[in-house]
Amino acid sequence: MYQALYRKYRPKTFDDVVGQPQVTETLKRQVETGRLSHAYLFIGTRGTGKTTCAKILAKAVNCEHPDHGNPCGRCKACLGIEDGSVLDVVELDAASNNGVDNVRALRDEAVFTPASVRKRVYIVDEVHMLSMAAFNALLKILEEPPEHLMFILATTELQKVPATILSRCQRHSFRRLSPETVAARLLYVAEREGIPLTADGAALLGRLADGAMRDGLSLLDQCAGREGAIDTTAVLQAMGLGGNLRTLELLDAVRNGDTPGALEQFSALWRDGKDPATLLQELSTLLRDVLMTRVAPKSGAGLCTGGYAPDTLARLAEALPEETLLWQLRTIQDALGAMRSAPNPRTGAELCLVRLCEPRLAGGLPALESRVARLEQGGLPQAAPPRPDHQTASAERAAPSAAPAPEPKSASAPEPETDRPPWDETPPPPGDEDLPPWEEPAGEPAASAPPAGDAPEIEAPPAAPAALSGQGKWQEFLDLAQRELDPSLYVLLRDDYHCRGCLEGGELRLYPQNAFARGILEKASQTIAALAQRAAGGPVRVQFLEGAGPEQPASSLDALMKFGNVTFE
Repeated sequence: MYQALYRKYRPKTFDDVVGQPQVTETLKRQVETGRLSHAYLFIGTRGTGKTTCAKILAKAVNCEHPDHGNPCGRCKACLGIEDGSVLDVVELDAASNNGVDNVRALRDEAVFTPASVRKRVYIVDEVHMLSMAAFNALLKILEEPPEHLMFILATTELQKVPATILSRCQRHSFRRLSPETVAARLLYVAEREGIPLTADGAALLGRLADGAMRDGLSLLDQCAGREGAIDTTAVLQAMGLGGNLRTLELLDAVRNGDTPGALEQFSALWRDGKDPATLLQELSTLLRDVLMTRVAPKSGAGLCTGGYAPDTLARLAEALPEETLLWQLRTIQDALGAMRSAPNPRTGAELCLVRLCEPRLAGGLPALESRVARLEQGGLPQAAPPRPDHQTASAERAAPSAAPAPEPKSASAPEPETDRPPWDETPPPPGDEDLPPWEEPAGEPAASAPPAGDAPEIEAPPAAPAALSGQGKWQEFLDLAQRELDPSLYVLLRDDYHCRGCLEGGELRLYPQNAFARGILEKASQTIAALAQRAAGGPVRVQFLEGAGPEQPASSLDALMKFGNVTFE
């Protein structure tokens, strides 16, 4: 009958154990000198060799012909312990024998001398699963055991073992195995078994094993059933990790702010049977690997899960700052927590992806930190689309000395937009009867009087007071900034608390009111200068000055917004 690889290649001696020299050398020396403890506690993650070393130690202390601390494997005691015929070596699972009655029965049997070997050995696996009453029943015999008795306890969760037990045991910590160690062992096993495992396939299996040799051998056993060489592609197909490439595509869409693309990727994965929570968890794992690669570039490969190529993680780490990665991870974790009780998990996942693609919709300080980090790195998101015509018109009517609104276009034949700046447009010729004088640009006299007749004469509105000199062009500049700049940058320009300014005489004078606003505006000075030239109709020089600066005229809506959230009915 076929035997699984992790059982067939379980080490028989301490020398066969790989990756744990700090434990095996100590145990060999103790067996060799006879300085053995009555109780051992083996600590470590799954698949690192705790139970294997416990069985080897049980054979070594009872071996008739030990070889430098290793069991010979040929004597009656070694063979009997290996096949389970020696009843004095007992292996217990604390997960299923965790009651106080089980420990009391063990304690009553332990006082009897062994029948066929020198020491009676109890191997208790997952000892942290014992109840508190069971631990208390174990205390006395651990404190004063008979000379023929030895306990070997193994656990993956040290914090759950009482301190009274810890103080009575000799502790040995088993390290998580490195991917290189696992890959080397897998290549050795594959050679012995005739499995065509390539070096890159073994390296990928070593990363996927996550520090556990047993997991690596199980993965190799799973891949061995495929035809042909077992390389990286074959491992990904056998493990069902082809979806990792689609997760990378989803993260690329999120990184580029491509909301439609991200939702299309999610919809395709949904149709293929991917659970929304599982999809977000995979995306969180990828972001975690990218974060580890960015904050620890030298040792990041050992910290990653191994499902993605190092060069791919390095590329993403260069494009995503730490603030963005932390905010995205927190957003996904919050969404996963909310999806546990959500009636429609798909909607929750889609809302999470929309927030990831457009941080301005998320709100909150972490989202603002993420957007500022992208501004500092130069990865500005795409400009927001211009507002509808009715909103633009209302905003221009509310602003003093604003530029005239464009004439309405025909709905049947819309005129295509042009890339020409506003100062290149040819103004209407004087004397045009279709343009009333009260809609002409401020500062130019009317070309002709309205036709005589019964219609009453309409006087032009009075000119803006001298105190507002330069504010008309400033308002035009703010209107352009609102339509074409990132919202977080526009807020700094329009808010008196952060910055004041004036556009007059070929100069844009900005008065940042704090260091935060100055730092962000100076980084975007070229973009600001280009918008100012369009608003002024000619070359503009940008200056950052100290001081309070001119007060900007606020609209009635701006005055209301100073009082917090205002609801209009």
